[in-house]
Amino acid sequence: MLNPREVLARYHRAMRDKSADELAELYARDAVHEFPFTAPGFPPRYTSREEIRVGYRAAWGASPVRVVEIRDVVVHETRDPEVIVAEQTVVAAVPGGADGFTVPGLLVLRVRDGLLVHVRDYMDGFGVSNARNAISR
Repeated sequence: MLNPREVLARYHRAMRDKSADELAELYARDAVHEFPFTAPGFPPRYTSREEIRVGYRAAWGASPVRVVEIRDVVVHETRDPEVIVAEQTVVAAVPGGADGFTVPGLLVLRVRDGLLVHVRDYMDGFGVSNARNAISR
């Protein structure tokens, strides 16, 4: 059974690989993934493993953007052993395209029995929108 830090490491690997299947398999069937700071084109939440799979498959499949690196990761333990908070900066680029860009974010992960049951994903929505606009020019 994976602990929260191990789940976070696999979460990051799925992001780098753009693998919606690897990502979805980290979640419990009835997991909730919320985006409190939504950006245009992003839903406010996904409410099941399959919704997470479908949503990320569509988003990652429609975008040429690749995650190059996830850096500045700082993990904060909480009093609740199921919950960690991860600060991070995602460095991304379009292969053969414009300069890369960074998107800072914060993840609040609740892991129970080795699976994500709740994620609050605070990503820089304006940074994502600006990057999308720069790519489409």
